[in-house]
Parts: sequence; C-alpha cells; structure tokens
Amino acid sequence: MSDEYFTIRQMCDEFDVTPRTLRFYEAKELLFPRRDGQKRLFSRRDRARLKLILRGKRFGFTLEEIRQLLDLYDAGDQQLTQLTRTHELAQERLTDMHRRRDELDAAIADLTDQLRWGEEMIANLTLKKNAAE
Repeated sequence: MSDEYFTIRQMCDEFDVTPRTLRFYEAKELLFPRRDGQKRLFSRRDRARLKLILRGKRFGFTLEEIRQLLDLYDAGDQQLTQLTRTHELAQERLTDMHRRRDELDAAIADLTDQLRWGEEMIANLTLKKNAAE
C-alpha cells in the first residue's frame, strides 16, 4: 500500500478513535475514504479532516457546523471564506465557554459556602450532643 493512504487501523491508532467513529464520520459525509474491496483507505486529506473534526468537537462545534466549515475549503478563495466563518464560530464558542465557566464558578462558590455552613451546623450539633451526654 502506498504511503499516501492509511488503513482504518492506522487512523484509529493515531487518533484514538474507533472504527465505528470513522464509519460514522464517513456516513455524515465528513470523511471520504477510498474503497479497495472491503477496505477503507484514508488519504492525507481525510487524515487532516479528521484532525480538524476532532479539534472542532473538543471545542464544542456540532458535526453539522464542522461539515459546513470543511465544505468551505473548496470555495476557491484561498480559504478566506472558510477561515472567516471558522473565526466567527470560534468567537461565539469562546464567548459561550466563558459564560458557562462563569456560571460554573458561581455554582462552585455557592456549593463551597453551603458545605461550610453544613460543617458548622454539624460541629454545633455535635457539641450540643456531647454536652448533653
């Protein structure tokens, strides 16, 4: 086999994904492996796309958003449209991540306060119980 193509096993090993994941991405038209009988052979382009898919998922993009961004690669404008749209979506994602982090920080602070209150209540009740005995 040529060095230009990668087997499903090579892709799974390199990117720590399952064959089912690769077949799912193929079904969603995110990857386009060449077929050699029953074998799927992934090109360098598929490899690069998988890297972008996994990065996009890590950042919280939907598969549809990722597919649309990948499809913009062929817009014929030296990736200007693709990069511009990716930047816009990434900005939105980052804003959302900051908002969620702020909400999580507030929930952590509230829970910490509640735990402190609970510890004080337990300590007071324990003292009263021990004093009564």
